Amino acid sequence: MRVRSIHPERLARSRRARLLALPLLLSAALVAQVPGSSGSPAGATTSGSAAATTWTTTVPTGRAPSDIVTNCLTTPPAPGNPPQCYTPRVLRAAYGIQSLLDRGTDGRGETVTVVSPAPSSSTSPPGQVPPTVTDIRQDLAAYDGEFGLPAARIEVVTSLAGGSLSPWLATGEEVGDFEVLHTVAPDATLRVVLLPSDVLTSAATAATDMLAALRLAVSHTDVASISWSLGEHYFTTAQLAQMQSILSWAAAHHVTVLAASGDHGASSDPWWGTPDKEVSLPASDPLVLGVGGTLLDANPFTGAYISETAMPGPGRGTGTSGGGFSHLYATPTYQGGVPGIATTRGGPDVSAAGIGNIPFIFTSGGKTDIISLFGTSGSTPLWGGVVALADQYARHDLGFVNPALYRIAGSPAYPQAFHDVTVGTNTITIGSVTITGYQAGPGWDPVTGWGSPNAQVLVPLLAACG
Repeated sequence: MRVRSIHPERLARSRRARLLALPLLLSAALVAQVPGSSGSPAGATTSGSAAATTWTTTVPTGRAPSDIVTNCLTTPPAPGNPPQCYTPRVLRAAYGIQSLLDRGTDGRGETVTVVSPAPSSSTSPPGQVPPTVTDIRQDLAAYDGEFGLPAARIEVVTSLAGGSLSPWLATGEEVGDFEVLHTVAPDATLRVVLLPSDVLTSAATAATDMLAALRLAVSHTDVASISWSLGEHYFTTAQLAQMQSILSWAAAHHVTVLAASGDHGASSDPWWGTPDKEVSLPASDPLVLGVGGTLLDANPFTGAYISETAMPGPGRGTGTSGGGFSHLYATPTYQGGVPGIATTRGGPDVSAAGIGNIPFIFTSGGKTDIISLFGTSGSTPLWGGVVALADQYARHDLGFVNPALYRIAGSPAYPQAFHDVTVGTNTITIGSVTITGYQAGPGWDPVTGWGSPNAQVLVPLLAACG
C-alpha cells in the first residue's frame, strides 16, 4: 500500500477561459508532510493534528447466512427481462474477470479506496430494507460465506466523520462499494474514507466535504473509486482549482481515480433546486475515468455475456446513466478526434452493470437481505477492481489510465476488449422537468462511453500500455 499524504495548493484562477485550460496542464501540486497512520486490530493511532485516523482489520469468511429474508437471486424476473441480480461468479464470467482470477491476478498487493458517508446513528429504523446502518464486518463475512470469497482486509479512515460511533458501522454505499470491489479483486485491500453524516445538508457542505475526502482518498492508495457525484455548477472557482491540484498530484504519483457519472441522466444531481443539463464532478474532470451504468443480460448459470443496454434498461424504473459534455473543461488530448466529441470534455468514458444486476448483502437485527445494488455506485467499484487487477498484472501502478484506454478503444482490439453498448438513452424526467439527453450508439457515446470491460483481453492490453 502506498503511504503518501498531500496538502493541495489553491490555484488562483477565476476566468472561465483558464478553467477550460486547466485539464490541459498537468502541473505539479505542492506536497506537504501531513503524516497519516495505519490503524491496528487493537485500535487506531494518530500522528499530528491533521493526521488520518485509520482502523484496520481482516474480516474472516463467515458461514453462508441461513436467515435470508429478501433474496434478489431467487426473485423471478419480469417476462423478457434479465434476472434481478447475478452471483459474483456470473458477473465475473460475463466481464471476463474469472479467467484472470483463476490465473492468480486477484488484486493482491493493491489498495482500492472508496468514499462514503458515515452513519448518522448506530441503529436503523425497525424493518428498514436495506438498513440505514449496519456492521461492515458482519456484512462482508456473510457475503464471503454465501459466495465463497476469501477473507477481506479493510481499512476505515474516520478523520472527517468525527463523532463517537464505531468505525465498523456502515451505510449502504460503503457496503455496496466494498462487496463489488471484493468480487472483482478479492485479494485487494479495501479502504474507505468516511464523510461526515451530514454531507448532503447543502451544496456548499457537499462540495467542501467531498474535496476533503478526495484529498485523503488519493493519498493512501493505488486506486480511488469515487461513487459520489455533484454537478459542475455547485463548485466555486477556488474549489475547482483545488480539485485539479489533488487530481494532478494523483496522476503524478500513479494513482488511478475513477468516479461515477451519476444516476440522473443528462442532468446533474437535483437535490438543491431545479435540475440542470450538465455533467457532474469529479467524473467530468479529464484526469478522472468517468463511469456510467448499464443493465447487463448474461446467462444466469454460465455467465456467458449476452448484451447490455444503457441504465436503467427496460422495466427497471429510475436510475439513468449520467453523461454529456462539460461546461468547464476543454476536450482533453486523449479524446481528440473521437466521433461525437467536439470542443469540450465528454463523459462517461466507460460503463458497466449498474442497476438490477449486482447483489449485495446486509445483515442486521438477526436477518439477512440480498438485494440489488443500484446505479453507478455499482459500476464504478467494478471498474475500480478491474484497474486494480491491471496494476497487479503490470507489476506497477498504472495511474492515469484514460489515454491508454482511449488508444485501446481506437484500435482493432476494441471489439475484443470492450462490450460496445449501443442501446438506450439518458433523457430523464425529474418532477415536471424533462432533460433531453443523448442516445447510446456504436463506439463512444455520452451515455455509456466506450462500454463495459472484457477484462481477460483489456487487462493485459492496459498493463502493456502502462
